Amino acid sequence: MPEALRARIAAVSAHLPSRYRTLDEIRVKITETGGYAPPPGLLEDLTGVRGVHVHEDGENASDLAVTAARSALGDAGLKIGEVDLLVFASTSQDLVEPATAHLVATKLGASCPVFDIKNACNSFLNAMEAAASFIETGRYRTVLIACGEPSTLATRWHAPDREDLLRALPGYTASDAGAAMVLTAGPAGDGDPGVLSLRFVSNSAAWEACTVSGGGSMHHLSVHDDHTTLRLNGDLRQAGLDVLPRILEAAGKELEAARAGAFSFIAFHQIAMPQYREVIETFSLPEDRCMPAVAEHGNCAAASLPLQLVKAREADRVESGDLVAMIGLASGFSFGLAVVRW
Repeated sequence: MPEALRARIAAVSAHLPSRYRTLDEIRVKITETGGYAPPPGLLEDLTGVRGVHVHEDGENASDLAVTAARSALGDAGLKIGEVDLLVFASTSQDLVEPATAHLVATKLGASCPVFDIKNACNSFLNAMEAAASFIETGRYRTVLIACGEPSTLATRWHAPDREDLLRALPGYTASDAGAAMVLTAGPAGDGDPGVLSLRFVSNSAAWEACTVSGGGSMHHLSVHDDHTTLRLNGDLRQAGLDVLPRILEAAGKELEAARAGAFSFIAFHQIAMPQYREVIETFSLPEDRCMPAVAEHGNCAAASLPLQLVKAREADRVESGDLVAMIGLASGFSFGLAVVRW
């Protein structure tokens, strides 16, 4: 019989643009549009976020992804010609067509097959699912996942009144980032590193709760066009609670392990500090195994999970042999959970 294979993480990287915009600077910019003027401190009180990273003028989703991808390839000791498949996984895109993966591949000098995976802030986790499946079946041995999030393009600057400001609130914590991961084939024996399990649940009937109706980083429309801004049209929190029983049914074993302290680190998607605390409470996660990255770095969309992994590695909170859980939460509504042995 052929050897059983497992997708292992050879490298993970994150790129944060050097430009930084505090929420007070965001408040001033909102006020300057002539609409509702939020009082000082309101945005910080509502979100618990200090500020967000902002891409350079003319920098696209593909550029952020390329910077992170080059770093990941270097850390893995690989050249782009050794990659069998490149997947661009992001809420953002350069163009509606072609797939942004083609632009990333061209900038990296890749000649392998490419495609995009898009599922809001779960895009990166779904790309890991696809990559792991390809590697386990032997179709590809080395897969590069690249993500570029110029999320600040979805910020709504003109809010006519307080109600509109609150509907646009998720856009004020939207932060720009790039991320990348290299997955390679390895043995699937007991104790071997790699992706051990993946669980996904959706509540698609709630798709209208949070939307960005149009746009793309290369030809972004007017900042006053509501179709290009992030909007809460319903109760996204309730959409998650509605599907919670199915989440517990699908991923109950892994979540119970998390509660029992089986994981050295637990990354989960974060949009603001109140939501961060609610996720910990809802799933009874040990807070000392989590990291509130959103407070300093904002909501980095699909780059949020790999960013937390990088920060945990830099802080020596994840070492070889450790078990790590990655929990994805995304508009749509989607839940995802990956368990990885480092």
